[in-house]
Amino acid sequence: MTSPQSTNNPFNEAYWNQRYQNGTTGWDIGKASQPLVAYIDQLEDRDMRIMIPGCGNGYEAAYLHERGFKNITVVDVSQEAVMHLRKKMPIEIKIKHKDFFELNGKYDLILEQTFFCALHPSMRKIYAAKMYELLNPDGKLAGVFFNRTFENDGPPFGGNLEEYIELFSTDFIIHAAAPCYTSIPERANTEVFMILKK
Repeated sequence: MTSPQSTNNPFNEAYWNQRYQNGTTGWDIGKASQPLVAYIDQLEDRDMRIMIPGCGNGYEAAYLHERGFKNITVVDVSQEAVMHLRKKMPIEIKIKHKDFFELNGKYDLILEQTFFCALHPSMRKIYAAKMYELLNPDGKLAGVFFNRTFENDGPPFGGNLEEYIELFSTDFIIHAAAPCYTSIPERANTEVFMILKK
């Protein structure tokens, strides 16, 4: 599987380390995403294996831990992000400094929050395939996706609900795909929440 960490990809570990070092982390809203909080609040199985790729400052992981979930893994390609996580995350949370596309393991739930939009659109089919590979039978990918375009050359990279449905419907059952009504004001009417079952 092709990895975005390849040398011809500008959005590699060095790129993300620099973003953290410079404080240019506009994706970071300083707390767990409200649509994901609402989703987490209705989950019942505290023993499920949960993974968050491109986790950044790990707000959703911290929230999961507060809610009593016991098997949480966070992954980020940036050493800078991982160093900060190791200083503040509860020791029960597994922290991996790794390229998502080189991950192994199986998970019951993978949460998406500003990771998909950080990847060049050419990586989206590979993203979908890797998610499918990492999920257990009946596992779910759930999270927030941008439903808008961006004028810059990214990241973030935008998209729309129709293309996401086309992308994922080959391998996943689409349980939910709808506008987010609890987005932060700066992202109001620009996000959709999707629940995709393997």
